[in-house]
Amino acid sequence: MSETLSFDAGLSEEGPFMNERQRDYFRKKLLAWKADILRESRETLETLANENANLADVADRASSETDRAIELRARDRQRKLISKIDSALERLDEGTYGYCEETGEPISLKRLDARPIATMSLEAQERHERREKVYRDE
Repeated sequence: MSETLSFDAGLSEEGPFMNERQRDYFRKKLLAWKADILRESRETLETLANENANLADVADRASSETDRAIELRARDRQRKLISKIDSALERLDEGTYGYCEETGEPISLKRLDARPIATMSLEAQERHERREKVYRDE
């Protein structure tokens, strides 16, 4: 992320959960992450637009097309990530950010710092993943 935010300096577990300082920290972190993704996407589009599509060698052309497909898939994943970041920003505005959507309990600040778009506590996420695995294995 362009603006480095320090967990230790920006967050402490003192005071009520998701107090103003904590909300401000996560808002800045989410906005910086989104800005980085958008900047990278612009750079990718510029690179793709400027690439020479008239490569003479068939192998070079095939390699270029493979690289382009991989890059576009990565950008699609990042587009979905932006949607999750926007949802997290909405939850910040609504006052529901940081609370597990399954249990309603607070998500640990360290988990949120590592995965600011998390919507479930670690325990709820693990239960969810175990249930998914059971259904996949049937």
